[in-house]
Amino acid sequence: MKNTSTQARTLSGKAKPRGSFPHIKRAGDFLYVSGTSSRRADNTIAGASADAMGTATLDIRAQTRAVIENIRDILASEGAGLEHLVEISAFLVSMNDFGGYNEVYAEFFSEDGPTRTTVAVHQLPHPHLLIEMKAVAYFPLAGAPAA
Repeated sequence: MKNTSTQARTLSGKAKPRGSFPHIKRAGDFLYVSGTSSRRADNTIAGASADAMGTATLDIRAQTRAVIENIRDILASEGAGLEHLVEISAFLVSMNDFGGYNEVYAEFFSEDGPTRTTVAVHQLPHPHLLIEMKAVAYFPLAGAPAA
């Protein structure tokens, strides 16, 4: 009988989830990465800055890159990598950012990469966040490090 154990993990060194949920959960041979943004452990946001007058500058390319790198780091906690992703769902606050997001996404993934769905959402948990992504990876327990 196949091992169908589950294990949830919240990582130190990453932004603390804004709610009661883990960064990643293993269910058998699948890894589920919770919605991930460009928020850093110190609660600053990659790709977001403000000038002395408080005018915000938001960069979809920097945020997309940071989100994918955060997902990469979260997967690494289980010994997996971006190459193990089978599905990504992306949530953009504005479809006007689709081009920049798509450009950076292509730096990490080809047409042989994970399946993908991209939708526009009304807002995310912080007004400076332009994007959030969640992901599913396939990484058999046999390939995972011992707990």
